[in-house]
Amino acid sequence: MTTRIATAPRAPLASTALDLLDRSRASLLSACHADTVAGRYVEAHLAALRAAAALLAARSKPSRRSQLRSVWEVLPQVAPELTEWAVFFAASARRRAAFERGSAGPGAREADDLLRQSETFFELVQGALGLPMSKPLPEFMAVTGRHE
Repeated sequence: MTTRIATAPRAPLASTALDLLDRSRASLLSACHADTVAGRYVEAHLAALRAAAALLAARSKPSRRSQLRSVWEVLPQVAPELTEWAVFFAASARRRAAFERGSAGPGAREADDLLRQSETFFELVQGALGLPMSKPLPEFMAVTGRHE
């Protein structure tokens, strides 16, 4: 999936959005160094979730709604150009929840693919917020030896 997002000059970002982006980047790095496949998958998904939350924090207007909704449900309303990504990560959230409940965990390839997709999504969010791109993730990820 590739998506180009037009960027326009924006007001300075709130510290909440920047903090979420920092936490997203930290999760990407943790995923690279995870020693289990499940750990890699979880950290990669959390990275995408935090990047999406940063975009929502920067673009959303406060709402009086009391109904809790998933970031992946709200994202297409705030950033329609990221709808396909929201659908993708909503599916990975269901998958993550299933193996956290005891279902078989993801395979190494699935976790590695999710990590790459999460990094791409993180970069798209940075671009959408008018921020410079970060350094790429380490070229070599830690070998995951254990499944959890």
